[in-house]
Amino acid sequence: MTRINFTNRWLGTGTKQLLQLCITASGHLCPISKHKNIKIARYSINFCDLRSNKFDPNLCAYLGKLFRPRSLINIFLFSLFLGNIWGCALPVKKLFIKDMSESFEVGTIISVETGKPISYGGLINDLEDVQVIYVGERHNEPSHHDIQLRLIKELFKSHPYISVGMETFDRSYQQILYLWSDGELDEKEFMEKMHWYANWRFDFELYKDILLFLKNNKIRIVGLNLPFHIPPKIAIGGIETLSDDEKKNLPSDVDTSNADHKAYLEKIFKQHKVKGREKFENFYMAQCVWEEIMAESISQNLKGNPMIVLVGNGHIVHKFGIPDRAFRRTGASFKTIFLAPAGSGAEAELSFADYIWVTPSINKHRMGRRPHGHRYRLSDK
Repeated sequence: MTRINFTNRWLGTGTKQLLQLCITASGHLCPISKHKNIKIARYSINFCDLRSNKFDPNLCAYLGKLFRPRSLINIFLFSLFLGNIWGCALPVKKLFIKDMSESFEVGTIISVETGKPISYGGLINDLEDVQVIYVGERHNEPSHHDIQLRLIKELFKSHPYISVGMETFDRSYQQILYLWSDGELDEKEFMEKMHWYANWRFDFELYKDILLFLKNNKIRIVGLNLPFHIPPKIAIGGIETLSDDEKKNLPSDVDTSNADHKAYLEKIFKQHKVKGREKFENFYMAQCVWEEIMAESISQNLKGNPMIVLVGNGHIVHKFGIPDRAFRRTGASFKTIFLAPAGSGAEAELSFADYIWVTPSINKHRMGRRPHGHRYRLSDK
């Protein structure tokens, strides 16, 4: 093994830390774990904190050719190279669980029942006999949708008649969802008929892999939502301002009696002021209507087989959004999985869900625009 050291001159003044590159000419990774790896040509490079002053002349010559400043492409590659070096000096991002006074790395799944990490296989075993499995998301976070798809694939193996309920779609599009699952529509036709960017408007690519798997395996999709323009209208003017046709979309029963739920949302209401949205009671009613309709949709479509429900984290946190409302209607067993990004200041509580899955931190540069009207929503992130 040959070691090569780059000093702080590569990284800017004021940096005293020396970053060690461990090189193997064979292309195999060095036996050093928990550090970023990149490959340049036949070299496998691992960044660590060891110090050495030995240089590999072959590698230096290769890097010299690769990073000639006259080439814009090479300058770009060089910047990425430095970015990888600098990234290694940063601390590992974790999620702090307040109840446990402990932090956990990305990929950790915490069982709230035991208060300890659980393996992925252990999680799947726990979910085998559960009727409704809620998997949260931040709508614009690709890693959350990757986890959702992974769980769908795993549970589909033992439950081929499973269905998937999605906040993404409102109930008036159910026939289109049937056509998609039956393989009657291609992607372009589906997006047009669903009015994707007029309704949901998050990037279709975020959901594409999930939707294609459901289509290819003829898995039934259930639209959980009500038309997206209705909650903002309630939040601004109250239910009484809706038209008769709009009122037809409301749930048969709306429970506003949960004091903890109300206190949770009142805190959010005070933190996020929106012009025209001045009455908390209207704001709270909008959230309750929104969550009751999704709970009602679950109860009407459960049909004796398990259902995986994909919704924003805010709808399952503490279970008083959708899960408890659906349980009131069905009595069906359920579990909640809260996907929680790690990062600076990131924290969660054991009361959030049955399982807390630590995911990569949110990349703000890839955050999509919120759907039209969703600025009145509260906790669907």
